[in-house]
Amino acid sequence: MSVLTRDEAQTRARLLDVHHYTIDLDLTRGDDTFDSHTVIRFTVRDQTDTTDTFVEIKPAELRTATLDGHPLDPATLDDNRLALKNLTPGEHELRVEAAMRYSSTGEGMHRFTDPTDGETYVYTQLFLDDVQRVYAAFDQPDLKAVFDLTVTAPPTWTVLANGNTERTGDGHWKAATTPVISTYLVAVAAGPWHSVRTEHRGLPFGIHCRRSLAPHLDADADELLDITRACFDRYHEKFTEPYPFDSYDQAFVPEFNAGAMENPGLVTFRDEFVFRSAVTDTQRQTRAMVIAHEMAHMWFGDLVTLKWWDDIWLNESFAEYMGYQTTAEATRFTDTWTDFGVARKAWGYDADQRPTTHPVAPEEVQDTASALLNFDGISYAKGASALRQLVTWLGEKDFLAGINTHFERHKFANATLADFIDSLAAATDRDVHAWADTWLRTTGVDTLIPRITGDNGTRALTVDHTGTRPHRIAVGLYDQDLTDEGRLTLRERLDLDVPQTEPRPIGKRPALAVLNDGDLSYAKIRFDAESTRTIRAALSGLPDPLTRAVVWNALRDAVRDNELPATTYLDIARTHLPHETDLALVDGVLTFATTQIADRYLTPEQRPAALTTLTDLCRDLIRRTEDGDHPGLRLIAVRHRVATAAHPDTIAAWLADGTVPGGPELDPELRWRILTRLAVLGATDETAITAELRRDPSDTGQEGAAHCRAALPDPEAKSRAWENMFATDDLSNYLFTATAKGFWQPEQADLVRDYVPRYYAEAVAVAARRGPAIADAAGRWAFPAHAVDADNLRLGQECLTDADPLPALRRKLADQLDDLARALRVRETDTGTH
Repeated sequence: MSVLTRDEAQTRARLLDVHHYTIDLDLTRGDDTFDSHTVIRFTVRDQTDTTDTFVEIKPAELRTATLDGHPLDPATLDDNRLALKNLTPGEHELRVEAAMRYSSTGEGMHRFTDPTDGETYVYTQLFLDDVQRVYAAFDQPDLKAVFDLTVTAPPTWTVLANGNTERTGDGHWKAATTPVISTYLVAVAAGPWHSVRTEHRGLPFGIHCRRSLAPHLDADADELLDITRACFDRYHEKFTEPYPFDSYDQAFVPEFNAGAMENPGLVTFRDEFVFRSAVTDTQRQTRAMVIAHEMAHMWFGDLVTLKWWDDIWLNESFAEYMGYQTTAEATRFTDTWTDFGVARKAWGYDADQRPTTHPVAPEEVQDTASALLNFDGISYAKGASALRQLVTWLGEKDFLAGINTHFERHKFANATLADFIDSLAAATDRDVHAWADTWLRTTGVDTLIPRITGDNGTRALTVDHTGTRPHRIAVGLYDQDLTDEGRLTLRERLDLDVPQTEPRPIGKRPALAVLNDGDLSYAKIRFDAESTRTIRAALSGLPDPLTRAVVWNALRDAVRDNELPATTYLDIARTHLPHETDLALVDGVLTFATTQIADRYLTPEQRPAALTTLTDLCRDLIRRTEDGDHPGLRLIAVRHRVATAAHPDTIAAWLADGTVPGGPELDPELRWRILTRLAVLGATDETAITAELRRDPSDTGQEGAAHCRAALPDPEAKSRAWENMFATDDLSNYLFTATAKGFWQPEQADLVRDYVPRYYAEAVAVAARRGPAIADAAGRWAFPAHAVDADNLRLGQECLTDADPLPALRRKLADQLDDLARALRVRETDTGTH
C-alpha cells in the first residue's frame, strides 16, 4: 500500500476543499467482503486551469468510479490510489462503488465471530491511514468534511456510529450527520450488541459489548457510567467549549489493537476492559484513566485536529496528561500519578534512550508509515510528563486559559504546534516558545544528581545536571524516625529550579534527599552515597507512594544503566516489597524483576536463585494478606507466584483444588495463567489444555489455549506454533500474539535454539504479507528476547541492514536489539564477564 507523504498531503490541501461524504455500507454480503458506496463532494480551488490529484481506496474489487457523471476506468487504480485527472476549478462529485475486505488484524473493518455463542460483530478502526480499507477518501487529517452514513446490516444487529443512529427499515440504519471531522475519525460498530443506555446533560450516553459479556458489563455499568459522567462534568469545568457532538457511546470491541480509539461520539475500547475475572483496583483505575483519556480527545484531536502527523503530541500527550489528571480530580482514583510513574513513565524513559528516539514534536514526519511509528512512549508518556512540567512552570490557570484560547481559535479545524504555542503565549508573559524548543524539539533524558556539601549544620545542596532542559522540581529532604529507623519523615520539600544559580542551604544533613519528589518533571535521578544507604535500609519507610515510585524508577534506571547490579535490585525488592501498600508499585517492581532481571539481565546460571527470591517474596505477600483485607495485593502476589514458579507442585495443586488456600478461587484468568506456567515447566499436556478449553470456550479461552500449546516443551508443539505464526495467515491479531507469547521461554532455550536464526527472515516475510498490525506483533511478541547473546544481536543487525523490513517491523526490531545489547552489558557487569 502506497503511503501518503507530507509533501503530497500539503499539495492536495492547497488544491482541494472537501465538503461532504455520503457513505453507504452493506454488511450483508458474506463473510469475506462488504460493499462500500461513497459519494464525495469537493471543490478545486482557482489556482490553475486543470489539476491532477488522487483519492485513496484499497478494495477487494473496484466496481465503478464516476467523476462528475463520467466513468473512470477501474483498471487505472494503482495499488491504493485512483487518479483524478484534469480537474477544473469549481465543484466536483466523485462516486465510488467497491467490495471491501473484512480484516482479521484489527485494521479497517474488523470482523469477529464469538466462539461462545457464534454471534458476529464488526467494527472500524480507521486510524492512521486505514480509511481506504472501508471507503474511498482524500485521507489526510486536514481535509475535514461532513459525513452522512447509512448501513445495511443483518436484521438482528444494532448499528452504532459517530452520531445517533436510527433504524429506517428492516436491517437499514442511518446515522445523524456529523459535524466537520477528519476522515480517520469516522466509526461504525455493528452486531447484536448488549447495551446499557442513559442520559446526561441532555445527551444520550451508552455503553455496549458483545452479548456473551453482558453479565460482566452489567456488573460494572454503574461504575463505568459514573466515571463517564464525572469526567464529562470535570472537562466542562476546565474547558469553555462544550462537548461538540450529539451523543457519547462507548463500545467495548473484540481483538482491538490499541487500548481505545477516540472516534467522536463512538469511542471504541478493547473489550478486556469488560472484566471477566478478578481484577485489582489499579486495573480499575487504568480503565477509568482510559475513559478520561479518550474523552479528552473529543477536544484534543476531534474538535481541534492536527494538521499533519508531526503534531500527534497535540492529540496524545494532551489526552494522556488530561486522562491522569482528570481521573485524579473527578473520580475515587486519586493516586493516578503513582501508577503513571510506575507504568507509563518507564515506557517513556526507555523509548527516549533508544536509537529510534524522536522529539515529542518532530520538525517533520515524512509520511504516514513514519507517523505510525511515533505512537510510542515518547508521544504518550514523555509528552504528558512535559505537559505536567509545563503546568508546574506556567501555573494551571494560565495553562487552561491558553488551552481554551486554542479551542476557540481552531474549533472544527486543524492546528499546529506553532498555533498552540501562540495560544499559550497569549495567556502568559513567560517565554513559552523557548520552553517548547527545549522540551518538545529535543530528544533524550536529562539526569539530575545531588551533591551535598558543607558542615553538618550548614549543609548546601547542588544539583548536577546532565542535559539541556530547564526543570522546576521539588526536592524531598527526609530524616530517619528516632523511634523507628525503618521509618522516614519528611523534613522539608524544597522548590528548586535546575540549572541552579547557587547552592541551596538545607541545614543539617538529611538521611535521604529525593530529587524530583512528586515526579513533576521528566528526568532520571540519582542519589548521593548517604541517600543510597538509607534507601537500602528504609525505602519502604517513605510515607508517600509517589515518592517511593520516584525512588523505584531511579533504581530501575540504575540497573539498566549498569550503575546498580541487578542482584542488588532484587535484594532491595526482597527487603522492602513485602511492606509495600501501593498496588501499582508492587506489580511494577515484580514485573520488572521477573521479565527483565530474572528473564534477561541475569545469566541462566543465576536465574534459578532469582526465581527463588521472587517466589519467596510472593509467598510473604500471600501470607501477609491472609486476613482478606487486601484482596488486590493478594491477587497480584498470586499472579506473580505463578509466573515465578520453578517447580510445578504448588501451582498444580492450586489448579486441581480450584483455589489458592485462603483464596482466591481460581477464575478463568488465573486458571489459564497456571496452566501456561505448567506447560512451560512440562507439567501438563494437550489433553489438559483441551479440557480447559471445553471449560472456557470463549475467545480468551481460545487465546489461553494457543498460549499454552505454544509453550509446551515439545518439538512438535513448537513446530505447529511456528507454522501457525509464520507459514499461514489464518491467525487473528490476538491469536498470533497469544501464540508468540508462548513460544519463547527461558527454560526452553536449547529446544528453540534453531528457531532464532529463522525468526528474522520469516518475520520480515509475514510482516510484508499481513501489514503493520501483524508486523508490530511479530516484532513485539515473537522476537526471541530470551536469547541474550551476541549471535542473536548479530543476526538482528544483519536483518536491519540487508532485509528491508516493513517500517513497523523495522522500528520494533531496532528497539528490541537495543534492549538486547543493553541486557548483554548488564550481564557483563553483574557477572564480571567480558
